[in-house]
Amino acid sequence: MISRIFIFVTAAAIGTAGHAQVAHLQPSAPRTVVTADASAPPVVRAGLLQSTLIELPSEEKVATVFGGDTVSWVFDAGHVASRYISIKPKIADSTTNLHIVSDHGNEYTIELKEISSEKDNLYFDSKVYVTSSDAKAADNIAKPPVFVPAAEVDAKEAQLKKEVDDARKAAEADHKAVTTAAETLKASYPGTLHFDYTWDQKKGAALGIEQIWRDDKFTFLRGKFQETPALYELKDGKGSLINYDFANGLYTIPKTVAQGYLSIGKQRVDFRQTKAGS
Repeated sequence: MISRIFIFVTAAAIGTAGHAQVAHLQPSAPRTVVTADASAPPVVRAGLLQSTLIELPSEEKVATVFGGDTVSWVFDAGHVASRYISIKPKIADSTTNLHIVSDHGNEYTIELKEISSEKDNLYFDSKVYVTSSDAKAADNIAKPPVFVPAAEVDAKEAQLKKEVDDARKAAEADHKAVTTAAETLKASYPGTLHFDYTWDQKKGAALGIEQIWRDDKFTFLRGKFQETPALYELKDGKGSLINYDFANGLYTIPKTVAQGYLSIGKQRVDFRQTKAGS
């Protein structure tokens, strides 16, 4: 029984000590670290239960991140392309390296160190600005990006998919509307036809006239003509040429003609509405 109590008290003391050891860590003021191909990577101090924010230059975004130890450390660049990376250690006294590749092709390498067990320096880096002293880094920043961050690709793919889907739905809606309009017109059009013209049937047959009719917008004359007759509209007893389309024996006049006539040489056939204005 005594040994069990001793074990419990010992474990509790260790746990309390460990918690107190983590709790006394303090954030330091933001600082800047400079990387260079010819120099050792700068060290960034991180603490258990704490987050360190790594920030790239304002002109760049994080394209990808490589960590040496992805078990003892958490690296989070977010779901939206940005210049920020959050660093969190999961195990005390662990170290690892971190490689950051920006959308402009610049590479930043830093060393990460968990410092909760240190005695003389209890400050961890809360925010670190990363820059490079290499001349090529500045040149790369001045140029357009060479990489598209994965988060941006995903966002653009999602946007493109939405635009395609919206376009498809709009096309389907337009097709449905056109089909409905066509069906409505087809169903209602016969009711708009008026066969209310009269003419001399004997003279009309000699000239080749077969039928004259109208709808709400057009007047139609159909016949079999050896020679295409001239078409006139009569107003106040005077004939005048009018605009029309003629194809395959069919005259299509873009208005209602109340009275008119067809003429070839000395042949003339007059026609008129029997129910004017109906």
